Amino acid sequence: MLFNFDRNLQYIISNSGNKMNKNLIKRLIEDDIGQSLQNNPAVAILGPRQCGKTTLARMIMNKFPDVVYLDLEKPSDLAKLTDSETFFTLNRHKSFCIDEVQRKPELFAVLRSIIDENDRKGQFLILGSASRDLIKQSSESLAGRIAYHELSPFTLNEIFSENRILNENLFKYWMHGGFPRSFLASGDKASFNWRQNFIRTFLERDIHALDINIPTQTLERLWKMLAHLHGQIFNSSQIGSSLGVSHTTARKYIDLLSETFVIRLLKPYEDNLGKRLVKSPKVYIRDSGILHTLLDIGTTDDLFGHPIYGPSWEGMIIENIIASFPDWQPYFYRTADGAEVDLLLVKGAKKIVIECKVSAAPIVSKGFWSAVDSLKPDHTFIIAPVEESYPFKNGVMVMPLKGFIEYSGRL
Repeated sequence: MLFNFDRNLQYIISNSGNKMNKNLIKRLIEDDIGQSLQNNPAVAILGPRQCGKTTLARMIMNKFPDVVYLDLEKPSDLAKLTDSETFFTLNRHKSFCIDEVQRKPELFAVLRSIIDENDRKGQFLILGSASRDLIKQSSESLAGRIAYHELSPFTLNEIFSENRILNENLFKYWMHGGFPRSFLASGDKASFNWRQNFIRTFLERDIHALDINIPTQTLERLWKMLAHLHGQIFNSSQIGSSLGVSHTTARKYIDLLSETFVIRLLKPYEDNLGKRLVKSPKVYIRDSGILHTLLDIGTTDDLFGHPIYGPSWEGMIIENIIASFPDWQPYFYRTADGAEVDLLLVKGAKKIVIECKVSAAPIVSKGFWSAVDSLKPDHTFIIAPVEESYPFKNGVMVMPLKGFIEYSGRL
């Protein structure tokens, strides 16, 4: 059964101000983190600011008998680690939850010595708002001693798992994004204001906390430029020229936004298929709500009338599918002669092709069929705003995102 997408989306979003208790939304990664704590002395939860790392960490660590919480954004907690080796030694029988660890990356060398002296599972749960590559000391000092997990903002399968009003929350999620305070805000205006403050804080405080000296205005311009390029292949030379910097400097800035979890660089698939393949990555703003805010899209009408309408849907679908397939490598596929698919998931010899369509009556191009013919995937799907799954043609299935997430467990 199909539904009138535009009409229903207008109704759904305009009537989606119901209040929800964020404590009822279980983070699906919780059990995996708990398992890692049983098998490793240190576990890291990495993800963007305000995505729920602290709330999740406290829920997990409440099961431990004696825990010390340290928030390195608090001067009082940071002062406790002036002589960190002595502090941890005096509290050697306790477990520690250390938040915003990127503010003191030299701490990892001390943690290594403490872990080696007191080989106990679940000693440290570490939270950070930067990737492990950006926090270089962690990969150098705790190799073999730490397990990493990435926490995103709310994903749709977490929202769906609570058996809420599915369509309403799907489109509310698309408009507001998955950051807990944004998604659970009382209405569009409150959500938009929260996202504006998030962007401002990220640019003016969070980046500088990493000791990275980039002018705030330059990084803001870049972020907005990438929002306009959302879902497109980007050229760092053109971006650098627009910013008045070299292409290598522009790429460094872009990598920084990637390593702080606010953009995704989706790599092209480069298997030897005898085709001339596109070799530059696509860029996506990872959270659809942040994307809309960067483009000053505050209402449903703004979204309907904006060129980002289709790419925004595509990015939201891709981000959620990647989160649902953490053990698969994500790519896009495009050749010089026009063969293209939005998302290709690869695991060993297995391939899954996914095309994202915002229409409730999706139509695909010849380039899609050409790509499918070349890739020969095990499964092919079109994810669209439909209420029920149905076969398309040539073994391709059209599915709603909820149906695909449920079906993905069998893949």
